[in-house]
Amino acid sequence: MGIAVLAMKASVIEMFLVLLLIGTSGSKEVTKKSKKPKFSVPQINCDVKAGKIINPEFIAKCPAGCQDPKYHVYGTDIYASYSSVCGAAVHSGVIDNSGGKILVRKVAGQSGYKGSYSNGIRSLSLPRWRESFIISEGKQKRGMTYPSTLEYSSPRSSVVAKTDETTKPYQKSEILVSTTPLPTMTIRVPATTPAEAVSTSPNPWTPLDTTTMSTSTITVRLQPAGHRIRDMARETGFWKPGLALLDAGARPNEELKMKSVEPASKGDPNCKVDLSFLIDGSWSIGKRRFRIQKQFLKDISQALDMGPAGPLLGIVQYGNDPSMEFNLKTHVDSKDLKAAIEKISQKGGLSNVGRALSFVTKNFFSNANGNRGGAPNVAIVMVDGWPTDKVEEASRLARESGINIFFITIEGAVENEKQNVIEPNFVNKAVCRQNGFYSFNVPSWFSLHKIVQPLVKRVCDTNRLACSKTCLNSADVGFVIDGSSSVGTGNFRTLLQFVANLSKEFEISDTDTRIGAVQYTYEQRLEFGFDKYGTKQDLLNAIKRVNYWSGGTSTGAAISYALEHLFGKSKTNKRKLMVLITDGRSYDDVRVPAMAAHQNGVITYSIGIAWAAQDELEVIATHPTKDHSFFVDEFDDLYKVVPKIIQNICTEFNSQPRN
Repeated sequence: MGIAVLAMKASVIEMFLVLLLIGTSGSKEVTKKSKKPKFSVPQINCDVKAGKIINPEFIAKCPAGCQDPKYHVYGTDIYASYSSVCGAAVHSGVIDNSGGKILVRKVAGQSGYKGSYSNGIRSLSLPRWRESFIISEGKQKRGMTYPSTLEYSSPRSSVVAKTDETTKPYQKSEILVSTTPLPTMTIRVPATTPAEAVSTSPNPWTPLDTTTMSTSTITVRLQPAGHRIRDMARETGFWKPGLALLDAGARPNEELKMKSVEPASKGDPNCKVDLSFLIDGSWSIGKRRFRIQKQFLKDISQALDMGPAGPLLGIVQYGNDPSMEFNLKTHVDSKDLKAAIEKISQKGGLSNVGRALSFVTKNFFSNANGNRGGAPNVAIVMVDGWPTDKVEEASRLARESGINIFFITIEGAVENEKQNVIEPNFVNKAVCRQNGFYSFNVPSWFSLHKIVQPLVKRVCDTNRLACSKTCLNSADVGFVIDGSSSVGTGNFRTLLQFVANLSKEFEISDTDTRIGAVQYTYEQRLEFGFDKYGTKQDLLNAIKRVNYWSGGTSTGAAISYALEHLFGKSKTNKRKLMVLITDGRSYDDVRVPAMAAHQNGVITYSIGIAWAAQDELEVIATHPTKDHSFFVDEFDDLYKVVPKIIQNICTEFNSQPRN
């Protein structure tokens, strides 16, 4: 009996030791398994947008090839979350087109995103977006833990993207299992065991926790249209009232698809220009070079952030005669424009550039063709070799119409060919200014692509587009009107009509020519300043309302008053023109005030009627006096000098050096 008890005790002790060893081994295994795993960087596709990823900060690996323009990017430095993550990384310069690791951090939405061209990618402008992100080098910050898997918000049904696998835009959402008979579909979802994939809840729609499951195949039932999926869609930003997300009669295995509307770029407001490309369609260029020319145009359209608030582009092809391929309003985004460029066929003929410039001046920049008025007009002429007609006169008329002319000459005349050029030095005779800013000389068609960015930069530098300013849209014109007793009420109305007739010739707006008026006798009165009326009709109505004053004639004091109260508030970038109208000799001295006007850069025109003193008119007028001083015998003859005054104003403006 005692021996049996001892044997039993020994067996119990032996079993205890075995259990103890197993427990220790299991503890070690648990300890081993709980050891912190090495961080693995998740990989994402080029088309993945930041807004689809839920994680607020993460490191990811981009593949090669994300420089493609089909991966849209919105903003510069700070990007809208609708942007391609990897596209933004290339644009920012953190990685290049070969891919690499990046660190992404979500930040607040911005009130506006400015597009730009950087590292081979043209990012687009966007008025506002709900969320933003910034990109930096893909290095772990000390003390920070980054996810090895990324969570996605999307209309599809899976939660987690596996590390080192190409990610798909899956949705972080609940997988809903129905306990009522409905159409079924098979989906790959994370699951532990078949038992755990089945709901026993009395609620017909039971959330299924997928965060700790391994991958397996389960069958879930499609939900009728309306209730729970609609709520999920609202949460993820895809729901719009009136949109049926899933029909009740959906077929098994049918994929749920929802498309979010891509925000259309309105264009870069910092490059709001109206562009006309004059492309060479002559036989001398050949078919291969013509294709290179079209590719260049497509590259330009891609580099420009086109849209109604930014640059717009039309094309004129020339040969013997010019023809408009399409105008400014035909295509308002780069994608459509590139497709239209591809369809252009070569017309052949000579290289009549002068004829093409005349066509553009008369026809292209019109309201009917989409000219916006407030945007600078730019004509870019592409020439293979040299023109077969003269360009100087046509270019002058274009410049005087406010068109900024750029020339791109490709494979120009070498020394032994210059004798064949009809108009030597034709580029300098044509361009807006002769300072090199408006011309490119490209030695070969095969290096044409190198000037895409320099050309876009110059065209968008609207402050340097000097030819946008013309004699009719760039002045502050101040009328100094004699309201003395000798004029009389009837003649004063005729005098005001002269002021109106002269004002009509100018382009009136806050940014174009502005008009102001002073009436004088012994005293002076500011009728309206330069900033008072911004439209031509408002201005003409104001001129009609000016009341006749009556009194003496102090012309010298009136000039001084106008310099202080009218021209003292003139804009620095405006030409200052004073038009003084009087019918008699002044009671005070005019010499000192007139000299002050000339010294302050005010170009003065004097118009005398009837008893006006010729010597005073010449003192008041800017030199040469024959171009700035006019005299008529009768008030009724004032209208006759309007064309001559306008001609002299424009001749003087256009004779300024073009350098």
